[in-house]
Amino acid sequence: MENILIVFIITITLSTIFNVFLKRFDIPTVIGYILSGLAIASLFHFEEKSKEMLSHLAEFGIVFLMFTIGLEFSVKHLKSMKKEVFVYGGLQVILLGLLFTFLSAWILDLESKAAMVVGFALSLSSTAIVLKFLNENNAMHSSYGRVTLGILLFQDLAVIPILLMISFFTSETDSISILLLETLFSAMFVFFIIFIGGKYTIEYFFNWISSTNSEEIFLVTVLLVVVSSSTLAYYFGFSYSLGAFLAGMTLAETKYRYRIESSLIPFRDILLGVFFVTIGMQINWYSFVEYGDMIALLFMGILLIKGLFIYTMLHFFIPNRTAIKTSFALFQVGEFSLAIFALANGHGIIDDTLNQIMIITIVLSMILTPFILKNIRSIANIFSKEPELLRDRALIAGTYNDHIIICGYGPVGKKLAKIFREKKLLYIILDNNIILVDKAIEDGEEAIFLANAGQRVVLEHFNVNQSIAIIVTIENPIQMQLICENIISFGTHINTIVKVVNSAEKELIESIGINYVLNGKEIVADRLAQEALACKLIVK
Repeated sequence: MENILIVFIITITLSTIFNVFLKRFDIPTVIGYILSGLAIASLFHFEEKSKEMLSHLAEFGIVFLMFTIGLEFSVKHLKSMKKEVFVYGGLQVILLGLLFTFLSAWILDLESKAAMVVGFALSLSSTAIVLKFLNENNAMHSSYGRVTLGILLFQDLAVIPILLMISFFTSETDSISILLLETLFSAMFVFFIIFIGGKYTIEYFFNWISSTNSEEIFLVTVLLVVVSSSTLAYYFGFSYSLGAFLAGMTLAETKYRYRIESSLIPFRDILLGVFFVTIGMQINWYSFVEYGDMIALLFMGILLIKGLFIYTMLHFFIPNRTAIKTSFALFQVGEFSLAIFALANGHGIIDDTLNQIMIITIVLSMILTPFILKNIRSIANIFSKEPELLRDRALIAGTYNDHIIICGYGPVGKKLAKIFREKKLLYIILDNNIILVDKAIEDGEEAIFLANAGQRVVLEHFNVNQSIAIIVTIENPIQMQLICENIISFGTHINTIVKVVNSAEKELIESIGINYVLNGKEIVADRLAQEALACKLIVK
């Protein structure tokens, strides 16, 4: 216990010093954590047991990250992303895994089993770094953020069969068919307990907990749900993060999702920091010096091949600029690959030398990633110029009073703008779709701005407090909820009207605190009934 506490104290001290210094140069905290781990591994000698304990603690950083991602994605939302997850993600992992398998066998002269493990491990990207960036920069629901998230979700699911593949390769007693049946049974059991069982009990359970009016008890209960779900999944042979993700998706269907997310963010970020420290601790400088040329070639080759492949695959499905951004967001190799190599090394599939070379290569790619993500827009401009048609004025200086804010320039938003224009009312339109904004400006709409109403600073800029009303016509349910939450944060005095498409969305938006929620289906039904009655009267 004493050794573990010493490791923990030194870790926190070095991380704080590094990050305070690096933050002055606007360098991401991820780099500070990795450097802290590297310093600890290089300067101090700790028992393997202490490092292992710290590693287990750090793993829960990924667990909490995946839980909060699950909170963002209900089953309904995941269904709406089936193309991003199962088509883009499936093609990326399978095709790129096979390509890297071939290259590993050819260039590294590996036997087929080792080549497959290495190949599919290299097809994975860093969920921790990429999703942390997307969350912090409100880019999760951008065009490239959505595609990136979909592919990362499939990659996380793909970790399970990759780990099972190692079990198949090293199994001496069980046949593959028995292992597959056991895995299928375990998956069904975990899914039933966490998702199906939780769906019908979890909200009642949290209602009971909330009746205590104790934030402390509520937070402890959330931690209990996360840790229990993760442990259950791990016990049946899956990753901790998969159980956490399922638990998050279960709670995403309840009214407590936003309260839970805000309560967990500090725990998530702290444990993610510890996770990155343990990554730094895995680097052996002697291997870096001895195999530096090979590591450099692998580093450049993997990033180049991976980036080009993802771009080539995606540009057939999505806009060119979005494909470029996504390829730069996913060109690194991720933390789950480290776990795969560790297991493969433990089972003798790959040797110690190759394992250490791969660890250093992966960590270097992860260190580079925050700098790329931070400048992804500028990098994308090098390859595909962003249209410059007037929308750079999106956040021009100006004050607005007694105006109407329209969020979303879809069919409903266009109709509203036309009505307000004819009545000579002051209105502005906010939309973050580049194509829609450019087209509207070309058509003569001067009151439209390229801006994300889901960001509080945008609503502040357009003076939402002094508006007559704000009308939300966004089709994306997640973005709609985010906008409504930001509006409510300014106070309940703002006249807010939200268009939804069904009663479930209406109940959810009303639970946030919005009073004027219009169900499009009900309005159409009422109008049809009125028209039918009018026709009947005319006939008479």
